[in-house]
Amino acid sequence: MTATLNPPKPIRVWLTPPGPNGWKTIFLLEELSLNYEFKSFRFDDVKKPPFIDINPNGRIPAIEDPNTGLTLWESGAINQYLIEQYDTEKRLTFDDVINRNLCNQFLQFQMSGQGPYYGQCGWFQHLHAEKIQSAIDRYSNEIKRVLGVLEIVLSKKGEYEQWLVGDKMTYADMAFVPWNFRLSEVLMQLWDEVFEGTPRVRAWHEKMVELPSWKRAMEHRARLMDEQGLQWNGVPKGIETFTEYEEKIEKGEMKYD
Repeated sequence: MTATLNPPKPIRVWLTPPGPNGWKTIFLLEELSLNYEFKSFRFDDVKKPPFIDINPNGRIPAIEDPNTGLTLWESGAINQYLIEQYDTEKRLTFDDVINRNLCNQFLQFQMSGQGPYYGQCGWFQHLHAEKIQSAIDRYSNEIKRVLGVLEIVLSKKGEYEQWLVGDKMTYADMAFVPWNFRLSEVLMQLWDEVFEGTPRVRAWHEKMVELPSWKRAMEHRARLMDEQGLQWNGVPKGIETFTEYEEKIEKGEMKYD
């Protein structure tokens, strides 16, 4: 007997492969074993049709779900939708009002605290045209502060409770993985330095990146990056800085085979 796909029609995920936010959604889709397909495209086209017709903000990811007719952008909203619509067994969330809202709280912290600060640090550390040490220091310190907050939360849990909410991994825990996965590169530090003083955060993170769902997501990323001829930071091979990349896009000088 052929197994029924859940959902029956694949959810289309629009993303440019370098950035972490798209993989927040792919990680969740993989962990829930949901039926989906990639709409992978180049960063050059993030502010052009057809993507700008999907998301007028011109940021990834976005999804189109033919099973409900919903088009949605913003990774946090997407992940909450996937949980509410398809996690019918509550594997990655809770039914009760307290834990359900605590999951939402930590997702909001990931979107307002982790993502923006990590992203700005990565920009000034690697992609900005000039080195501005004060900006690098500011955002590096904010990364350490965010890790410190997570360490406090996890340290208050029992010895065998390793998760942000309740006694199991939820979509809130998973949301932090894609940005933390890049920390060694963003901070230009060894892993021991990155997680210095935050052993609970390190153990929590390392437990999740060993999941088959995360490994599958990163295999997809590697394939899509290779298809577009991209370096690890999203800049095409042969181009040194993101600023140079943007200038070439503006001048229409980007050529592809």
